[in-house]
Amino acid sequence: MIELQRATEAELPEIVALTNWAYRGTGPQSSWSMESFIEGERINEAMLREDLTAKPQAHLLVWRGEDGERLGHVWLEPTADGAWYLGMLTVRPDRQDQKLGRTLLAASEYFARGQGAERVRMTVVGQRETLIAWYQRRGYALTGETEPFPYGDDRFGRPLRDDLCFVVLERGL
Repeated sequence: MIELQRATEAELPEIVALTNWAYRGTGPQSSWSMESFIEGERINEAMLREDLTAKPQAHLLVWRGEDGERLGHVWLEPTADGAWYLGMLTVRPDRQDQKLGRTLLAASEYFARGQGAERVRMTVVGQRETLIAWYQRRGYALTGETEPFPYGDDRFGRPLRDDLCFVVLERGL
């Protein structure tokens, strides 16, 4: 099992850069799971710091390779009734053909289970069918719940469609 480590203050700029590259990057090394119907930044440093301050129980975890290279990161947060929220699962787009995403997901679930999680929940933009199918192949199921997309809040990017929403997926541990 890979080792996840708590992100340090000094790593936040790199976490923001990697997140934006993976979620909104373009070009030949862009991610297969890129949010092509939202433009602009996925996150910025001020938002990330705000989230970390507002949610001190959350864990922003970093995965580094043996050579120290940052391979990915994830946000894990205890919520209610034994559920943990998994967000911002991010791996280097230029290394995605090496099964890094599934490795990081498994390590994230292992970490949450070690903290007492009984299940993991996440939200995904409902129009990201390929990504939803990827999570379903790893044991996540759609709950039937949806959450509204934050239209009018450009901190999360500018949507290029007017029909976006989040779907909730869950997996028991």
